[in-house]
Amino acid sequence: MKTTALRLSVLGVTLVLFNAMALTSFGDDEVHIAITDLSQVDADYHDQGEYAGPVMMNGYAYPIGVQVVALGGGQFNALVYRGGLPGNGYDGSPRTPLSGSRQGEQVILNGDNLVLILQTGFAAVVKNSAGDRLGFLQPVKRVSATQGATPPSDAIVLFDGHGTDRLKDAKVTPEGLLQVGTETKDVFQNFTLHGEFQIPYMPTARGQGRGNSGFYLQKRYEVQVLDSFGLELKFNDCASLYRFKTPDLNMSFPPLRWQTYDINFTAARFSADGQKCCKAQITVRHNGVVVHNQLALENKTGGGSVEGPNPLPILFQNHKNPVLYRNIWIVDHDKTGCPSPSYAMTSVPVCREHGCRAPTRWRHGR
Repeated sequence: MKTTALRLSVLGVTLVLFNAMALTSFGDDEVHIAITDLSQVDADYHDQGEYAGPVMMNGYAYPIGVQVVALGGGQFNALVYRGGLPGNGYDGSPRTPLSGSRQGEQVILNGDNLVLILQTGFAAVVKNSAGDRLGFLQPVKRVSATQGATPPSDAIVLFDGHGTDRLKDAKVTPEGLLQVGTETKDVFQNFTLHGEFQIPYMPTARGQGRGNSGFYLQKRYEVQVLDSFGLELKFNDCASLYRFKTPDLNMSFPPLRWQTYDINFTAARFSADGQKCCKAQITVRHNGVVVHNQLALENKTGGGSVEGPNPLPILFQNHKNPVLYRNIWIVDHDKTGCPSPSYAMTSVPVCREHGCRAPTRWRHGR
């Protein structure tokens, strides 16, 4: 990214400022700073993140998790999860929102009889509104269970930092990371895809202008990439099937942390007369947790290509935000005959409407 960035020094801290078009939110002329290098983040970044531990509730210690989001200019929001962090103990109950700001060396957030006090390098202190201490939370840096996953022997490596022969118009940073805007040269129908992505730190940006990209399967169906860390689930947020369905759980990590998608995809099937006889189906694991399970896709998503029997490439969408990718590989089930056992999540259903049948090797029990 260094070759495409202008450098702006603010109060002695060097930030990366990309060109205005690259950082303009949809319908918004405001320019936002996008940082892809940890050495260039501001003080707020180091207080943003995940915290977990026990607090006293109704007379006994109860585990909670907290996700703190930097909003720029020393402002923060947070969500409190009963039971622990999403994917690590969270019990599914409504989240408690907090908000606050930096006050000297501390960040203080308030909400619903809770006060959270953060100080970089120390445990977070939890108090009630009367000032009684309820407990301490430790900073947590989680890693996806599938980060760094080794491609199976039958996988096709699309990008490992050492070559782009299987990608069209690929651009790679000096650090060996793939930039947005490329697509596969090969086309695919039924597959398992593993990819890792890093979202830039854009604290002042909001919504779809905050770290936007996407895995566009067959250039028809988009699994959204976005900075949705610490947010209540919203339509079109990270891991959504764009303009179709939100994920079952928000498993987003903070920006500048590597995240993973593991996707099982079965293409829509068409009869000889051109009738769609079986919908495309997808299962998505975000950071190792299933967030879409055997989801039937009604149609293409958003601005995707029209559905049809012909296979198409996989696109890593360019929305002018500097999202980065690495360790991308795919198992082509049409060539291997079945999903790789380590990554198979479900059997693929047989669809016999309109005279359409699944290939023999895909039937249940094979």
